[in-house]
Formats: sequence, structure tokens, C-alpha cells
Amino acid sequence: MSETVQETRTRTGIFRFLRNKQNQALLVLLGVFLLAYFLPFSSVRVSAAVQESFLMLAEYTREHVLLCLVPAFFIAGAISVFLNQQAVIRYLGPQATKIVAYSVASVSGTILAVCSCTVLPLFKGIYKKGAGIGPAVAFLYSGPAINVLAIVLTAKVLGLRLGVARAVGAVLFAFVIGLMMHLIFRKEDEARTTDKTIFSGFSGEEERTLGQTVLYMASMIGILIFVNWAPSSGSLAAWDFIYRFKYLITGVFGLLLVYSLVRWFRKDELTYWITATRDFAVQILPLLFGGVLIAGFLLGRPGHVALIPERWIASLVGGNSLGANLIASIAGALMYFATLTEVPIMQGLIGAGMGQGPALALLLAGPSLSLPSILVIAGELGWKKTGTYIALVVVMSTIVGLVFGAVVE
Repeated sequence: MSETVQETRTRTGIFRFLRNKQNQALLVLLGVFLLAYFLPFSSVRVSAAVQESFLMLAEYTREHVLLCLVPAFFIAGAISVFLNQQAVIRYLGPQATKIVAYSVASVSGTILAVCSCTVLPLFKGIYKKGAGIGPAVAFLYSGPAINVLAIVLTAKVLGLRLGVARAVGAVLFAFVIGLMMHLIFRKEDEARTTDKTIFSGFSGEEERTLGQTVLYMASMIGILIFVNWAPSSGSLAAWDFIYRFKYLITGVFGLLLVYSLVRWFRKDELTYWITATRDFAVQILPLLFGGVLIAGFLLGRPGHVALIPERWIASLVGGNSLGANLIASIAGALMYFATLTEVPIMQGLIGAGMGQGPALALLLAGPSLSLPSILVIAGELGWKKTGTYIALVVVMSTIVGLVFGAVVE
């Protein structure tokens, strides 16, 4: 038997082992055992990192679960149960018109000012309903990345050039990354959308008119947007005017939702909706909470010391070298940014010596990815597709940061 054949069989055996859920659980338990056995918990740095991981989880649950994730879970449940599957496949599926599908997905972040974790249930909902991997990933990237207020604050606090570069880069990234994912996984994606078994389950899509469905979905999206509306620190008067009345506006959308549920939905449909919402929460929350704990342990909250201090990152991203941009992109892909917090974090890193190129690289990679979101994406797409998505984000962020840094510096 040749060595090549033997190596192929060995790799196949390893992949088969890793795909088995019981073996995956065993590896997780082994990792926990090794950490518990070898980690020096008596060390001041490690003890601080452990404390920081739970403090970050507490902060995350208080600030993001009730007002961000819970509405997103209900929207995702509604998408999976009530949205017309054929319409989703027609407009967002692998065979959809590219310019329409990717344009809509790429600018969705201007409406949904959400973080990398809140967008996950929405991404999971449209992907399960039949959206192609390209448009779904374009939506996944653009949701957190193209936030109007964040871009305005970036321009105001970090400079106009960086703000404009972030806005243009985020839109182009969403379009290009989505299209690349479609081209790489086109055959698998087309096979997925023709497999009717993956879309099995209750569907109440024919029970209501298009206008009724739009009002029902828009009311929930309105609740998600306005209950999380943030102040602009005085930079946008109109924006802050909406902020003063955000709970009143949210209440109006809440009344519209109640009206639509009472008038147009049967009891069994509401039961399916609640069940789908519960399923999304059960699938996503454990991975998110675990990812937040790990991110808190490694990087901590802004301004707090964990295992890897911020000053270490700042010391590696000075200037505009290829290494500095690559490190900034990787750090951004792993760090967790709540909505708008990336601006003061970047302000501190730039003040500590971070170059303009690495700053843009981190801004393009950071809001759309985080360690918690990576775990959830992998649970839906698998590690092959997730790794490809991460690689595209990191490589493109590195290249664009390098070019931008060369131009402005």
C-alpha cells in the first residue's frame, strides 16, 4: 500500500472521528479537564482573567440578552415558521438575481444596528428558510458592520478618513465575501436548497396576505431597532430626538404586534412560533455564553486586565506592516464588541500607538466577528464554511488595512 493512500485513509479516519458528536463532546470534556488540571489558578493574572470572564458574562446578559437577543429570537422564529419559503429561495437563494440579493443583504446593517451576536438568530432564520449561503453571509457580515451611528461616531472621534473608509469597506466586504462564499460552496448550496427535508415543518405562510405578514415582521423589527436605540453623544440632533422617545416608539410597534397576533394568527400557529423561538434560543445561547466566557478570560472587557492585556495588542499593531495589519484583523475577529463600543476601544488603541491601517483592519474584522459568534456560526455552517468565512474577513481586512495605511500615512 502506497504512503499516499495510507495518508488519505488516515485523514479520512480523523475527519470521521471529528464529525461524530459523541467524539466532539469527548474532546470538549478533555479540553476542560486539561485546563482544570494544568491552569495555574493561584496566579494573579489567571485569577483576574477568570473573574473577568464571569464579569463579562454578567455584563453581556444584562445589556444584550433581554433587549437584543430575545427580540431577535422571536424574529428568527417567525422567519422560520411564517415567511414564504419559495419567496426566500427566489430572492435570496443560490439561483437568485445576484445584484438584488447581495445589494439588499449588503446594506441591511443600515437598518439593523445590531452586534455580531444579535444578528446570529436572524442569519440562522433566513438560512434555514432557504437563503443561499452567499446572501446569508453577506447579511451576517453587514448586520453589525454597517451601523450608521457607529460609522458617524467613527468619523467624528477617529477622523473622517477612517469613518469613510470603514463605511465603504463594510459595504464592499459584505458584497464580496458573500459572493465568494457562494462561488466556493455553490454546489453544496444548490443541493441544500433542493433537499426538501431540511425545510420540513409547520408553515403558515398561506394564511395571511403579504401586507399582514409585512406588518407583523416590521413590528418586531421595529421593537428590536428602537428599544436598543443609543444616544449619539450630541453629534446628531435628529438621532438624539428619536432616542428621547425610543420607548414610546417601541410601545407603538408593540401594539402593532399585539394587534396582528390577535387578528391574524390562530392559537396553533402561535404555539409553533413560540416553539421555533425556543429552539433558536436553546441552540444559540449555550454557545454564546461559552464564547463570552472564553473571550472574557482571554481579552476581558475594555479597560480591564485579563489574560492578554490590551497593551500587548497595542504594542503589536503600531505602524503599517503586514504583520501589524494581520494581528489587528485576527484580534478583531476574536474580540467581542457590543454595538458602538468599538469606537472608544479604537480611540484608546490609537492613542497607545496603533497605526491607521491596523485600526481600519480591526474595524472591518471586529464588529462582524467575535469568538462567541464564531462558535454559533460553526454550529450552523460547520467548521469548513466557518473557517472560510473567517479567512475571507481576516485576509481582506489585512489587505485593505495595509493599502489604507500606505495611502494615509
